[in-house]
Amino acid sequence: MQGFFESGRAADLILLILVLELIWLGLSRRLSWADAVGLAVPGLLIVLGLRAALTGASWPWIAAPLALALPVHLLDLRRRLQTSRRRN
Repeated sequence: MQGFFESGRAADLILLILVLELIWLGLSRRLSWADAVGLAVPGLLIVLGLRAALTGASWPWIAAPLALALPVHLLDLRRRLQTSRRRN
């Protein structure tokens, strides 16, 4: 089990599940593609940072996706709020 995590395969599995969820949400029409991507990208970025940390990458490879996750999330929230206000 230790090798599963140290190799980054645990993060790869999570990334695969997130991508499959994104595809399912987009194709099922439960969410628009924009909403599905907005939900998925911050999580994908966080897991990429996790993968970098698990595999011993240098700190910029860990910090960059983690730092990008928040602004992407905030942009998605802003877009959703604007869309919600237009509907009401």
